[in-house]
Amino acid sequence: MGKRNAAVEVRIPVMVDPGFHVNSNTPAEDYLIPLRLVWNPGGGLTGGQVAYPKPALEKYPFSDKPLSVFTGNFNLVVKFQVAPDAPAGPGAKVGKLRYQACDNKACYPPKTVEVSVPYQVQ
Repeated sequence: MGKRNAAVEVRIPVMVDPGFHVNSNTPAEDYLIPLRLVWNPGGGLTGGQVAYPKPALEKYPFSDKPLSVFTGNFNLVVKFQVAPDAPAGPGAKVGKLRYQACDNKACYPPKTVEVSVPYQVQ
């Protein structure tokens, strides 16, 4: 994947089932749970700034105003740097993606899934 100190960009695919949406990283209402990707400390990659796609504003029967959401399939783009002291060889950067899925009637309890980015330091 890269040499020590090299910048690395990773695309993490997210798939939302048809008929559902997830709140964006900047939801329209304070009570809605944002989509958020956070990385565990340590490992051969540092940084991990996430670029989220542009959300859509959609109107649903359960809300008086349009909500900021993601639907369908999209990528989260993450920028890492290979740590200057990263050992040569394979590794994995692990994080957690938290989201709240909703359909056109209601939102469901938030969930968290593990995300793993494999890498190879040269």
